[in-house]
Amino acid sequence: MRTLLTHAKPVAALPGALVLAASLTACGGSSAASDEKVVTVYSADGLKGEAGDGWYDKVFADFEKQTGIKVKYVEGGSGEMVQRALREKSNTQADVLVTLPPFIQQAGSKGLLQAYAPQGSDRVDGADKAPDGTWTSIVNNYFGFIHNKKELPTAPKSWEELLDATYKDRLQYSTPGVAGDGTAVLIKAMHDFGGREPAMEYLKKLQANNVGPSSSTSKLAPKVDKGELLVANGDVQMNFAQSKSMPNLGIWFPAKGDGKPTTFALPYAAGLVNKAPHAENGKKLLDFLLSEGAQREVSAVGGGFPARKDVKPTDANALALGKLLEGVEVFEPDWADIDENLTTYVDAWKSATGS
Repeated sequence: MRTLLTHAKPVAALPGALVLAASLTACGGSSAASDEKVVTVYSADGLKGEAGDGWYDKVFADFEKQTGIKVKYVEGGSGEMVQRALREKSNTQADVLVTLPPFIQQAGSKGLLQAYAPQGSDRVDGADKAPDGTWTSIVNNYFGFIHNKKELPTAPKSWEELLDATYKDRLQYSTPGVAGDGTAVLIKAMHDFGGREPAMEYLKKLQANNVGPSSSTSKLAPKVDKGELLVANGDVQMNFAQSKSMPNLGIWFPAKGDGKPTTFALPYAAGLVNKAPHAENGKKLLDFLLSEGAQREVSAVGGGFPARKDVKPTDANALALGKLLEGVEVFEPDWADIDENLTTYVDAWKSATGS
């Protein structure tokens, strides 16, 4: 079994049940298919605020004001969005697809994306964009876990602690192969435990405490905040943003035994959909998302990390986010291997857990 993961790298400067979010403003009566002033975005959850105060809310409103192009937004799990775009391949509905690895690579390999290098993409690190130009990261992010700070003031340190009976029916992680962050659980476990087999042995044991499947990672945070769950998976950007209205959320990173806590970059990556009905509008939106102004608001508004390496925010959120990752080892997954073998890994997980 080849290892999934290649090497550790330093932290760079700094994701469901299908949810149809309404267009930010009414579409004026004409259909999306014929309205030239519209762009349809299919996206993994996490960047739109529960109270309309997320990064997407701000940049979509600014984009519409500047261009007059209305944004229609469709949200769901990372894998779910790719599957929807794949089903619609003969009658394309989306213009822009935003999802997490390895699903953005999957979208590329299935021919769902066309090459387009947005303005500003030359300032994005080479590892955070496709070699063939089909996708570019727009918000950098890292995988993590959350705990209820009120009922569990000290976060667990290791994977092994989660096997304790304390967590029976008080732990849940989103579904690998469906949710990006759920797939990340699998990737991190395979890295930390040293391969597929030992990771599956552990996840089989963990299943005794697991509440069950969840297609949306974002729906787990409210359960943790209320104390229904003690621990769940997530990602730094989404959970940091959610903590503004969910004060009991704490972010942590599991270690293997007495080792160092680990994580890996899990960026929101965007691509122009192949045969997009409003391709020119899609290009304009991608340019806008990578503009210096929008990137400077990634931390301040969205609680994430800018994708552009020349944008180095110093707002309070940016400083707090940097502090979260102090002492955490950041490794780099072998995304080509994961893209090629994802089905095999997910099937192994299903077999091990009886899911």
